Parts: sequence; structure tokens; C-alpha cells
Amino acid sequence: MSGRTFPLDTPMLTAFFVSVAAIAIGEIGDKTQLLALLLAARYRQPWPIVAGILCATLANHALAGIFGNWVRRAIDPEILRYAIAIAFFIVAIWALRPDKLDGEPQSASRSGVFAVTTLAFFLAEMGDKTQIATAVLAARYDALVAVIAGTTLGMLIADAPVVFAGKLAADRIPFSALRKVAAGIFFVMGVWVLVKGV
Repeated sequence: MSGRTFPLDTPMLTAFFVSVAAIAIGEIGDKTQLLALLLAARYRQPWPIVAGILCATLANHALAGIFGNWVRRAIDPEILRYAIAIAFFIVAIWALRPDKLDGEPQSASRSGVFAVTTLAFFLAEMGDKTQIATAVLAARYDALVAVIAGTTLGMLIADAPVVFAGKLAADRIPFSALRKVAAGIFFVMGVWVLVKGV
């Protein structure tokens, strides 16, 4: 029985790893990371919070990815090239700005922590830079599932440690430096698209 092999340089794996890195770094200091910290401090139940983050991110990034994938097919490749590059540059500038939490989620019983987290994260991600970045990545790479999986994993890499470690870990993260790294990554991706095309 012959099995399929997936070399490490396939476009799908490239899309996955670029998506993981871009979102994991871009999420540092984002308002949804602050929301994760707030929920962890309030409920002290990390597993339902992480499960809520996972579900909310999958739903939110799936919507963004489907939109980005549609844009990829609907717009002329040359126009799309410049649109994606500009979008990456905008996200790079956005990444430099520190986020503040807009408001606290509603209180909930112990059994409702998962639901509160899912709803709060889904709403907080609407129009957020990581959602926009997901749409841009889906427009850039013709690998929708890999982009959604990568951006979702990137969110968990950034947010789960904050949930488990709480305030102590958040106080030690160099948010300013990491925002600059994230901005640099998005800027380089924008230049790459200009040079290489979609």
C-alpha cells in the first residue's frame, strides 16, 4: 500500500508555518491576550478558557480565511498582489500600537466559563489585526485549511501560556520588543509579495 508523502517545502506547510509565526508573534500584547489574562485572573479555570479560545478562534479565523480565499479567486492577480502587500504593511503598522482591553466580559458561573470565553473571544477578534492578518494570509496562500490551522495554533501559542501562568508571565513579556518583531515580520511579508507576487 503506497502512502502519500509531504515534503517539508510544500506550499501547504509553508502557509501553515508562516501563519503560525505571524499570528503567534502578532498576538503578543493584543487585546485578546489581555482578555485571556483577565479571564484567567477572574475564573482561575485554565482548561475551559483555553477550550473557549480554541473554538472562538477557529470560528473567527475560518470566516476570515474563507473571505481571504474568495478575494484570491475574485480579484485579478496583479491587483491582488498590491492589495495584499498594502494590507501586510497596514498590519505591520497596526502591530506597533499597543492594545488596551475595551471592556470586561460578563460574569459567569463556573459551568459558564467556556461559553463566556468563546463569546468574548469571538467578539474581541472581530476586526482585530489577527483576523485581518488571517484574511490576508488566506488571500496570499492557496491553502485555506493550512492558514486557518496555522493562525489558530498561533493564537493558542500566544494566549495559552498567559492563561496558565497568569499575571506573573504577562509582567515579564517584553511587549514593546515583540510588537516590533511582529511589525517587522508583516513588513517583510509585504515586501516579499511585492517582489515575488501572489
